[in-house]
Amino acid sequence: MTADRLAALPAIPRDADGPVFREPWEAQAFALAVRLHEACLFGWDEWAAALGAEIKAAQAAGDPDTGETYYLHWLAALEKLVAAKGAVTDAELADRKAAWDRAARATPHGEPIVLGRELQAP
Repeated sequence: MTADRLAALPAIPRDADGPVFREPWEAQAFALAVRLHEACLFGWDEWAAALGAEIKAAQAAGDPDTGETYYLHWLAALEKLVAAKGAVTDAELADRKAAWDRAARATPHGEPIVLGRELQAP
């Protein structure tokens, strides 16, 4: 992603080399947004507006905006935008979230979460 495209995004955590991520899922959410943009699902201005609206709503709801919740807002904006574009239904999103929640609960601490693990015998 070029520097001018990064500059269009609100307050993205970054250093001199580019975006920084605290957890692997943050990098995956970032990459997913980039890929969906490349697939022409949305433009950067549209994405920046969706992310900005999500951040403003969170701040209005009391988010202290310390940067720790940035990618939670990123993911929420992405979910809303892909649903609004018809790329996924609300039911599909809910089903996938529930599947990840079940998989996370079935995963021993310290192991990678594997979708479908909740279906495997212990």
